[in-house]
Formats: sequence, structure tokens, C-alpha cells
Amino acid sequence: MVWGVLEEMRIRSLGVIDDAVVELSPGFTAVTGETGAGKTMVVTSLGLLLGGRADPALVRIGAGSAVVEGRITLPPGAAAAVRAQEAGAELDEGALLVTRTVSAEGRSRAHLGGRSVPVGLLAELADELVAVHGQTDQQGLLKPARQRGALDRYAGEAVSGPLAAYGEAYRRLRAVTTELDEITTRARERAQEADLLRFGLAEIEAVAPRAGEDEELAAEAERLGHAEALASAAALAHAALAGNPEDPESVDAATLVGGAGRALEAVRAHDPALAALADRTGEISILLADVAQELAGYADNLDADPLRLAAVEERRAALTQLTRKYGESVTAVLAWAEESAERLGELDGDDERVGELTAERDRLRDELSVLAQRLTDARVEAADRFAGAVTAELASLAMPHARVSFDIRQTEAADEANGVLVGGRWVAYGPSGVDEVELLLAPHPGAPPRPIAKGASGGELSRVMLAVEVVFAGVDPVPTYLFDEVDAGVGGKAAVEIGRRLAKLARTAQVVVVTHLPQVAAFADRQLLVEKTNDGSVTRSGVTVLEGEERVRELSRMLAGQEDSETARAHAEELLATARADA
Repeated sequence: MVWGVLEEMRIRSLGVIDDAVVELSPGFTAVTGETGAGKTMVVTSLGLLLGGRADPALVRIGAGSAVVEGRITLPPGAAAAVRAQEAGAELDEGALLVTRTVSAEGRSRAHLGGRSVPVGLLAELADELVAVHGQTDQQGLLKPARQRGALDRYAGEAVSGPLAAYGEAYRRLRAVTTELDEITTRARERAQEADLLRFGLAEIEAVAPRAGEDEELAAEAERLGHAEALASAAALAHAALAGNPEDPESVDAATLVGGAGRALEAVRAHDPALAALADRTGEISILLADVAQELAGYADNLDADPLRLAAVEERRAALTQLTRKYGESVTAVLAWAEESAERLGELDGDDERVGELTAERDRLRDELSVLAQRLTDARVEAADRFAGAVTAELASLAMPHARVSFDIRQTEAADEANGVLVGGRWVAYGPSGVDEVELLLAPHPGAPPRPIAKGASGGELSRVMLAVEVVFAGVDPVPTYLFDEVDAGVGGKAAVEIGRRLAKLARTAQVVVVTHLPQVAAFADRQLLVEKTNDGSVTRSGVTVLEGEERVRELSRMLAGQEDSETARAHAEELLATARADA
């Protein structure tokens, strides 16, 4: 079942390509052409659509930017379609439109379904849409870490379940070990910190400040320091408002306002406007009386005690000593004390904490031992199946005597503190378990299994890579596979078998292959020819679908370098006939 199809790509101003459209078929598409014609730009373009790194050097000389547009059909409910719609993208009749723009200055933009999106989202969708393989990927397969990842991917839930639990326990163990090391190695520093905290807390406790006390005392000191001036001002103001008993002839505000009120009251019945003013005058009289009464009370209650002022200043000095050391205000000092008391509790509980952490560390190491053993057992079981399936695929790729196997081993730990107990041995461990995984190849009977980096030629490595991907297609398929010269270093019968195997893979997925081998291209459902114009560029007419006589001519060129060679034409027709017979 094909989950999605890359229908076409339009490429503008990318490398040697000026403006070209690459139309792809749901089955097997082969992209061919002369060396340097721009075939690999197909791979580069798709890489950009899938969130690959934007290299401004790819922009065609003289152009401001390079643009790649792709149209991918997706069935309803596909994971990639759901994720794209969550990002605001719209599907065009079941098709997802993807655009990537790279400027000559290095800026990069991505659009998905008409919506601007982060480039990282394209890379996220790539895992669901396309598997891209080229020479770089083959080099990656030589790394043991990648080989372990491939094996884990093939094993599925049997490994992913315990690996997730292992990873969580591993991260917790690292955190516990780090904290334990910090407590034990910094014991002296932590003791000194505890002493300083105790001293500070004792000093604050001796003063016993209250929140806001410094502001209250500052206001009281200001009042006490100017008590005489305040009393004099209050007495003068009271006399001005209510009169001076010692001077009967003095005129005060209350008497004057009262007289005004009586005058207005006498005539208020004759004019409503004047009546309103009479009411307001009455309000003023009441207000004057209230203020005068409060002034009298203020003067009576004013404390001009020098002893109290001295006590206030002494208290303020004590608070200032605290604010100089522990905070800008008494409130800040109290906050420091609260935090410090909590920190002191942590430091004083170090011995208890060390015991707790040590017990948790030992428990986690025991847990890791169990999970690591489960991982190893699952990997060994999956490795047997994986190696058998890849070996069977190699037999159909003209390597009938080759044998693939896995070397799964562990490294002895330097000491118990740096290892976990697995199978009765203390072994080194890491975030993915205790296993070192290496893919081995014995290319023929009698040859010892060797790491594929050392035991495989370029052509053999290409076939191993293809066999691995075919095996993956059976357990973890993707809609589209793109191979860039996966047939490198291969020729003759082996090339025919690669073409046949790619055609078989294309029955359940879309397969796009950039190839220089006619034996591979002959098996394609559609063959695209990439050609340069006289000015060295690839234009819209430079990527054409080959059919009938045109395809025979291109295969002849690929076989003998001569489109019109009768021998090459006969061989090309024979290849096409063989491919059709296998279909």
C-alpha cells in the first residue's frame, strides 16, 4: 500500500538548474543523464523540501534565490497530513504543497500548504514521508552507533519499550550521582556556608525585626525630631480657625464664616441661588470646626519626649546594621532569613541526604542492570532475524554466498562504581545500554566476518545498504524512497539484480533512483532524462520523460556512450524486455 506520493517538484535557480519540473510516478522512477547534468540536484531539491541545510552556494549565479516546490499526495488521516494541518497548512485536494526558498545571502524560508512554517517542521515530517539514501548515508551506516540505531529500529517495541525505561532510569541515575558527588566533594564549603547562615540568622533573631518596622520608625523619628515646630504650627493654626482665648479681640475664621452664614440665612428664602450658597457656607463652618478640634487633639497628643527619640534612633541603628548585610529593607532581611533557614535545613540534612541518595543510586543501578539485560536479550534476538533477512536479500542482489551478522558485545567497566552488573560481569554503560553493536559481512564462504567498513567494497556496501532498507520496508515502511547512486561501484549481473530489487520495492512504495547504470534504469516504470542546454543550464525542457525510442536511445548511451550503436540498442531492448518480463 502506498501511503503518499511525491507527484512533482519544480526547481528554480538551483545549481545548474534554471527552471525545471520533475514529474514522478507512483512506482519506480529512474533519473538519468550525463555526468554533471544536474541529476543530483533532484536529491538536493528533495533534501531542501525535507528541511535539509540551506547552502547559499547552491543558488544559481546571478539569481537572488533558489526555490523548490513539491506536491505530495497524502491519504486522509495520514500522520504527516494531521501534523501539517495542526500547523495551519491546507491540503489541496488531498495534496500537500511544500515550498523552500534559499536566498543568495543564506536566508531560508519554508511554506507548507500556503502557511509559513519553521524549517524544523519540514524535517519533522520527513521521517513520515521519505527515506533518502546517498553516499553520505552509506558512510553513516559504517558507524557502530548508527548500526545499533538501525537494529533497535528493526526490533521495534521489543527494544523501544525497555530502552525508554532504561533511558529514564539512566538520566535519573546521572542526576543522583551528580548531586551525591557535589555533597561529598564540597563538604567543607557546605560546612562553611552553614556557619555563615547560622551567624546571620542569630544576628537577625537577636534584633527580632518586624516587617515594615524601619519605615514606621523613620516616620516617628521625623515627628519627634521636629516636635516643637509641629506643636507651634498646630497652636497657631488652631488660633486662626477657632480664636485665641487670651485675646478676646482677635478675629478667627470660625467667627467670620459664622457671620457670613447668618447673613445668608436671613435672606435665603428670596433666592434659590443664594440659598445654595448659604448651605455651602454652613458646610464650611462644620469643616472648620472639625479641623480646629483635630488640631487641638494633635497638640495634646504630640510626644516631645527626648528619651523616646533616643530609643527610636537606637532601634533604627540596629535595623540599619541588618539592612547593610542582608537586604535593602527590613522586609528583604526577613525574606533572606526565611530562605537561609530553608537552605540551612538542607545543609544540616546532608548526612541524611547522602544516605538517601546512596540508597537511590544503588537501586537505580540494580534497575539498570535488569533493563540492560533485557535490552541485550532483545537485541540479540532481533539481530538474528535482521541478519537473516538482510542475508536473504543479498542473495537476490547477486551476493548469494554473502553472510551478514551482528557482533553484540560489552566493555568491562574500569571498576564497579563505573559499571552495572550484567550477566555476572561489571560492564560499562551509557544512555543506550551496555551494548556495542557492529554489523559484520562475510562476502564469500571461508571469509571471516569483518566490519562492513573493512570487509565490503563500494559495490558491496551499496547492496548491503539497499538490502537493509528493503528489510526495513517490511517492518517500518515509508511512502517514498530516494536513492542517490545506491548502485555505485556495481555493474553486470549485480546491477540487474539491484534494478530488479528496486522494482520489487516499488510495488509497495514510491521509489526514485538517481542512477548511471542502464541495468537499473531499465526496471523503472518511468525514466527521466536530465539534459543541459548549450549555455550549461537545465531549463524546463531539460527534464523529460523518456518513452519508446527515446528511452532505448538513452539506455544505449548509458551502455556504450553511443545512442546509435546497433549493439547497444539491441542490449538496451533486451534489458527492457527482461524488466517487463519480471514486472
